[in-house]
Amino acid sequence: MDTSQYMSMFLEESMDNLQVLNDSLLQLEQDPEDIDKLNEIFRIAHTLKGMSATMGFNNIADLTHKMEDVLAEFREGSIKADQKVVTILFKCLDTLERMISNISEGVDEDVPIEHIIEQLHSLTEHSEITDKDEKKDLDEESFDEEVDEEVELELDEYELSVIKQAKDRAYKAYKIHIFLNENTLLKSARAFLIFKDLEDYGEIIKSVPCTEDIESEDFDLSMALVYLTKRDKEEVHNSIMNISEVEKVTVMEIDNSVKHCEKSQTPKAIEKNIKNEGKAQKNKASNDSQNHQRKNHQSVRVDLERLDKFMNMVSELVIHRTKLEQIGEEVKMPELNETLEQVARTTSDLQDLVMKIRMLPLEVVFSRFPRMIRDLSVELNKEMELIIEGQETELDRTVIDEIGEPLIHLLRNAADHGIEDKEERIKKGKEPVGKIKLVAYQEGTKAVIKVSDDGKGLDPEKIREKAEKLGIKTEGMTDSDINNLIFMQGFSTNEEVTDISGRGVGMDVVKTKISSLGGTLDLVSEIDKGTTFIITLPLTLQIIQALLVKIGEETMAISLGYIDRVIDYKEEKIKKSNNKEVIVYSDKVIPLIRVNEKLGIPYKKEGKKYIIIVKVGEKTAGLLVDSLLGQQEIVIKPLGKTLQSLKEYIGATILGGTVTLILDVSSLV
Repeated sequence: MDTSQYMSMFLEESMDNLQVLNDSLLQLEQDPEDIDKLNEIFRIAHTLKGMSATMGFNNIADLTHKMEDVLAEFREGSIKADQKVVTILFKCLDTLERMISNISEGVDEDVPIEHIIEQLHSLTEHSEITDKDEKKDLDEESFDEEVDEEVELELDEYELSVIKQAKDRAYKAYKIHIFLNENTLLKSARAFLIFKDLEDYGEIIKSVPCTEDIESEDFDLSMALVYLTKRDKEEVHNSIMNISEVEKVTVMEIDNSVKHCEKSQTPKAIEKNIKNEGKAQKNKASNDSQNHQRKNHQSVRVDLERLDKFMNMVSELVIHRTKLEQIGEEVKMPELNETLEQVARTTSDLQDLVMKIRMLPLEVVFSRFPRMIRDLSVELNKEMELIIEGQETELDRTVIDEIGEPLIHLLRNAADHGIEDKEERIKKGKEPVGKIKLVAYQEGTKAVIKVSDDGKGLDPEKIREKAEKLGIKTEGMTDSDINNLIFMQGFSTNEEVTDISGRGVGMDVVKTKISSLGGTLDLVSEIDKGTTFIITLPLTLQIIQALLVKIGEETMAISLGYIDRVIDYKEEKIKKSNNKEVIVYSDKVIPLIRVNEKLGIPYKKEGKKYIIIVKVGEKTAGLLVDSLLGQQEIVIKPLGKTLQSLKEYIGATILGGTVTLILDVSSLV
């Protein structure tokens, strides 16, 4: 049997199962008495073992088999899910993830598992295995009796004669009933392994259902076989039970009292009867489940590359629509304008649709963090818990792919630098267990992610001292400005270099990554109260609403996501503060940025000018521009490697055949 057709299914299911195991183990550590959670973990580990054995990945099967032994000890109550046990099981999961990733990426690496297996074995060797095995044998015997009454495998005259001839040659004939686990994913593959194992030592002369039905998976979870072999009953039983995802096996020796089928019934008819008997419950409920079945087939997996191409095509459509609208304004044909309005509506709907298809919940990133905080808690010997809110918030796939790394650094930083030791927290009158919160929510066209802790907070004086040592003048700076110095390249107040953080290459890298995604990073901190990092990200990086402006003779675009409002420019409103130009608006002092000076564009004296009030995180500024050209939906195109050093722009767009640069507001502010 060729298993290659199941490879993608195996990889996806395995990674999903590992993630569920990861989450479930965390919950079990918190509540070791949760029997339902324990059964769920055991079931998933059993499924993982079965799938890997079917696909021929024996190392993975061996490791999961040993892990299953430990989980069985949990169920028996021989060992408890304490920190030491769960830590070893997590190491086991990490090793499995590495092995499956290697298979996925085609990496031919021999991952050593002996050390992990030794650690798992050390957990089980003290338990009373004999008592458990005896109990298992009793269970199986009672099950055998119960099942034997239910299923009757009848033989025709030909099959009886074959059995008689085999017995004359010192063979034994067995009637075998096999019941697969209800969560078996690849039933035909499992049956193939059972048949292969049996036929190594004998011959199967009858199977119900027939081999055609087994290959097409047209059967339930049970099989009945007639088997000829020289092996003992116990050997046959144990051989089948050693195959993963086999729930129960009954082996009965066939003697002369076995019934044979009536002449009016053919073997095929008997197969059909047994198969129909097994499906009776399913057919009975078919009307109720029909809608559900139909619903299950309403989704389809699409390659990400195709989605990217789809997005690019929609982007091109938006560009050409913009050009057509400009032509329509010049020609002034009512019929053309009417058609263009229809095209504009359809394009917008198509764009919204492709955006929604590309959206993924932040849960795919957040799901790995509870385990990380748990491991850090053990490593740092600090008591802490992670609270996650808003993981259902959706972002574009490209943003999701990039946001994981910055969040990991912020969370590790909170665990290492933010949360104090238990004794120190008690002295300060805090709860002994430190809290780290990861919160996400949508705000207009932006997504906001907050990473906060209730730890020691940032000490502005300590940061000021470090800044002075580095030659940075801090005179006149507020505590907030001083705290923001931690985002400077190579700036770290941690004297000791650890594996967790403090290498002096942290916060600047985080801020650069967030900026490259068109987002902003701000922080709010208070001594002994804690620190909060606020990440603001665009929901998508492809198509945005923008305000087109003139700066000198150049046309530029500014994302509407940053714009608070637009006011008229009046020379008399400009004031000076600390040798910098500011304006007073709504009782607030706002710094003024002359965009033409920043970009080296000649100043245009004539004409009415405007100030665009923009907000970048917690900061507000006024951008002075020469004129407004109106709002426009634009497609962001990257500048390419040659112009990557231009920090003032996030990209460019094509408007009416000409290239227009898109300003990076966060960089300007």
